[in-house]
Amino acid sequence: MDETPTSEPLHTLRRSDRSVPTRLSLAVSAVLHPLFVPFYVVLLLVAGPTQLAAFPPSVRFYLLWVTALYTAVVPLLAVGLLRSTGRVSSFTIDARRERILPLAIGIVCYLLCAATVARVPPAMIVRKFMLAGACYELFCLAVTLRWKISLHLAAQGAVAAMLVLLTVGNAGQLTGALAAAVLAAGALASARLWLGCHTLPQIAAGYAGGFVVALLAVLLL
Repeated sequence: MDETPTSEPLHTLRRSDRSVPTRLSLAVSAVLHPLFVPFYVVLLLVAGPTQLAAFPPSVRFYLLWVTALYTAVVPLLAVGLLRSTGRVSSFTIDARRERILPLAIGIVCYLLCAATVARVPPAMIVRKFMLAGACYELFCLAVTLRWKISLHLAAQGAVAAMLVLLTVGNAGQLTGALAAAVLAAGALASARLWLGCHTLPQIAAGYAGGFVVALLAVLLL
């Protein structure tokens, strides 16, 4: 069983706890939420040691706001609408069955973002990243139909795959960013385990699945 049958599952009890580890875990989970991760990556690409940093400020701002709009603002508004209609019980969407529709919406948003970013041909890597995001969410959707997988760690796996490819391809000095991403994934995994949101297999499957799917998507699409 992937969901706790009791009326007070562990993650509910942990979130009501006010201890320092719980507060830190909640903060890490919020900061590294899958909705915000794409913006962090694109910000790194346009402001960090990559070729995209040489783009005009107007182009870099365009890439940032398009990313924020399609991967954070629109999905958040959609979840809010679903919550108001009773389709999801909370913004955390802990129940496996409630994740299906938000994931489907996320896939569409990633595809729309990829189509919009395609207007800037030199920013092909951003378009590829968005297509990889759509693919990893499709993977999560397929798994979620039968089993609860960690969406947080799937996003981190996708980020790691992107940074590995950029580092190997000499597209920028991103070794430090890759190391930071791995450490962040470890902290996030610990946080999700502490909060009782997932089991270790669910976290490992999310990270590995997100990594492999994003890697293949960037290489093949």
